[in-house]
Amino acid sequence: MINELNIVQKIKELKEKKNAVILAHFYQVSEIQDIADFVGDSLGLAENAAKTNADIIVFAGVHFMAETAKILNPHKKVLLPDLAAGCSLADSCPASDFKLFKAKYPDHKVISYINCSAEVKALSDVICTSSNALKIVESFPENEKIIFAPDKNLGNYVNNLTGRNMILWNGSCHVHNQLSAEKVIELKLQNPDAKVIAHPECQSPILVLADYIGSTTGLIEFVKKDSASKYIVATETGVLHQMKKDCPDKEFLIVPADETCSCNDCPYMKMNTLDKLYRCLDTEKPEILLSDEIIEKAKFPIIKMLEISKQAKLI
Repeated sequence: MINELNIVQKIKELKEKKNAVILAHFYQVSEIQDIADFVGDSLGLAENAAKTNADIIVFAGVHFMAETAKILNPHKKVLLPDLAAGCSLADSCPASDFKLFKAKYPDHKVISYINCSAEVKALSDVICTSSNALKIVESFPENEKIIFAPDKNLGNYVNNLTGRNMILWNGSCHVHNQLSAEKVIELKLQNPDAKVIAHPECQSPILVLADYIGSTTGLIEFVKKDSASKYIVATETGVLHQMKKDCPDKEFLIVPADETCSCNDCPYMKMNTLDKLYRCLDTEKPEILLSDEIIEKAKFPIIKMLEISKQAKLI
């Protein structure tokens, strides 16, 4: 293993030599966030993947995110430091099962959360992220029949906001779904001056307690602009790194997954390390490979999402 003192410099040298870009999610370990060219949520990462001029994209995230980058850049090399970095939410919606589910509702449009496999994206009419889910749903007529997959918690949240009755696939993110309202209440009783902020992948009882609900980017932007000095954060622990960088004078308390620690880590996100990132750039492996057919079918709903998001920002 390369000495930790040198690995960052070696990654930078390789990146420049190979015209590579490093895209990292907010849930990555802090060392990777600090070396990345762009750190963001799923929407920001998709937008940056779509416009990069790099020859190689190193995706410090999980498998479905790297697949999205490959779909948007079929002729570029897309690398994932650890191919085993999956997603419990994506795994909860096998494409073969979803195809059968979709067949039961032939007159429904399909909106799929970006946290799904390329094969499920290929079965969808449009993709959404937690940042733009509301805008994507509202882009359809009020009487449009819709299937929303795979996150039942995000789908339920949007149903409640819009008054719609979308058919929900019964999937969830283990990291968010395991958080309990009891833990939030306990932290709130211990810290009555703290505001509760939550990701919409959390269950409804937690969202009811939240002062603000938003994507990882939304949560970060909220604490930067808000006047409170303490926050109870209901999402993955990695987001605290950016919050503490942006707001060093504020205090952040993560809602713990259990009694053993004050953390809520995604084991898949944490599989990527600086050492794996270096080896990935050096060997240009593991590489994300998808069939031309899947890329063609999955690209349309992603592009449609990006177009709707772009229009929404211009309004």
